[in-house]
Amino acid sequence: MSKLVMQTDFPGLKLMARGKVRDIYDLGESLLLVTSDRISAFDVIMNEPIPDKGFVLTQISVFWFGQMEDIVPNHIISVDVADYPAECQPYAEILKGRSMLVKKAKPLPVECIVRGYVSGSGWKDYKATGEISGIKLPAGLKESDRLPEPIFTPSTKADLGAHDETITFEKMVEICGRDLAEKARDYTLKIYSRAHDLADKKGIVIADTKFEFGVYDGELIIIDECMTPDSSRFWLKEAYQPGGPQPSFDKQFLRDYLETLDWGKCAPAPALPQEILDKTADKYREALQRLTGITV
Repeated sequence: MSKLVMQTDFPGLKLMARGKVRDIYDLGESLLLVTSDRISAFDVIMNEPIPDKGFVLTQISVFWFGQMEDIVPNHIISVDVADYPAECQPYAEILKGRSMLVKKAKPLPVECIVRGYVSGSGWKDYKATGEISGIKLPAGLKESDRLPEPIFTPSTKADLGAHDETITFEKMVEICGRDLAEKARDYTLKIYSRAHDLADKKGIVIADTKFEFGVYDGELIIIDECMTPDSSRFWLKEAYQPGGPQPSFDKQFLRDYLETLDWGKCAPAPALPQEILDKTADKYREALQRLTGITV
């Protein structure tokens, strides 16, 4: 097991931002993304780290970025710490396996979400209105049913501690401009379609996922992470049965545990038992092993 990393503090490097999971350092021409072992649920960061989580997320992202390079360029410059600038080298042991040296893109102000199945907040919206993100869906769908075709359901990007809000595609056009909105939508649907088929062969159903895109040198590229258990709903194919929630490889396991507590889903987070931390870590590790063959 790798050393637990709840957060990084690197003297000599300029910390630009600390997100729910990633610490971002500004290296001038590039950025250093460091994936911690933090986990959030309901937009609240938990107090305890999940063992190996940062390594798992980074390796899964690297795998998927590589699989999609012919569809959309990505932000990776290198994931080999030996290639990083000299000022990063004192922190090589922490950075190894959980970091990326990336291009400095200007992120789009929306998250690009694709749903192949009706689940989560999409299921709640469908039950209430028969629609998700303004898209009318067939009547009579059950929870976790596969949709006739994947749908694009963008959302706003909320500040830390606030909740994202689903928007229509036309609202995204207003925010980003039609050209960028259409490109991001088309990339999102193409990536998801390929990934869904590939994961299916490895016993994983990707029910939905979200992407971030940014503009670099006038070109739209994919940034941040790519189809990890943090940004996606991964289900066990052999146990898939529409009509209710599904056994998953993602942090839904943690969310389900938190739903059993008398907790208002706002900070401070409740203390997590060791058993929940260990089981969550095992689910992340299994997703990595199934998709990439890498074992931790």
